[in-house]
Amino acid sequence: MATYAAPMVYAVVLWWFSTGVILLLDHAPRRTHPWSMAAATLLLAGALVAVRTSAGDTGTGGAYMAFTAALIVWGWQEMSYYMGFISGPRPVACPPSYRGSERFFAALATSLWHEFAIVIGGLAILALVWGQPNKFALWTYATLVVMNLSARLNLFLGVRNLHSEFLPDHLGYLACYLTRAPMNRLFPVSVTLGTAAAALLGRAALSDTVLEHELIGFTVLATLMALATLEHWFLMLPLPSAALWRWSLPGRSLDGARGAPD
Repeated sequence: MATYAAPMVYAVVLWWFSTGVILLLDHAPRRTHPWSMAAATLLLAGALVAVRTSAGDTGTGGAYMAFTAALIVWGWQEMSYYMGFISGPRPVACPPSYRGSERFFAALATSLWHEFAIVIGGLAILALVWGQPNKFALWTYATLVVMNLSARLNLFLGVRNLHSEFLPDHLGYLACYLTRAPMNRLFPVSVTLGTAAAALLGRAALSDTVLEHELIGFTVLATLMALATLEHWFLMLPLPSAALWRWSLPGRSLDGARGAPD
């Protein structure tokens, strides 16, 4: 079990710590954001080099490098959006009269350029791993994209816990696109598919025929998928999930009470 414990712990710690660092930087004074983004862009360049390097490495180190590099690429995407550098053509609050598809397209307009950036990031990773034996950077990035999209759609459709305290003050207008509701039709599908994917990835890691990098890669992916599914449950269950990152939200209320429509 120690063979699997190490990558599981690595995935959990890196997920928790990287999320906290991004939250801390996003909530820092606005004057610090250009410096943070510049440093993140340097990290992004290094991460893309690491993606290419890891793609040809079928050892243990290659799997860890691919996973870490993909998280850094994703972290850059998140920072660029939540710091306001790459958002959309209409980053404003939703007009009160908007309902249904009008409200959906208004929400999309707040982040359209961000969505394009995510696609470009994925295509860049795809190009870097094309024809190489280690594609875990691509699978990690794809997992983050799909589960993040699922979480955002659930927040739009309606969840019990909005976690709007995670939004920096300059993005407070996004709260009007979040909906408080006891349940929505997508949520059961999201958690069912997330749980099934985590189980299948775990099963792949336990196979007797996996290569060295595949054992590590499938284990960290299964852990990441399980964490992403757990984050979905945080949206519905009365758990103090925000307390996990209390250190990265100094001086902010963690009760999730900041205004959003019911």
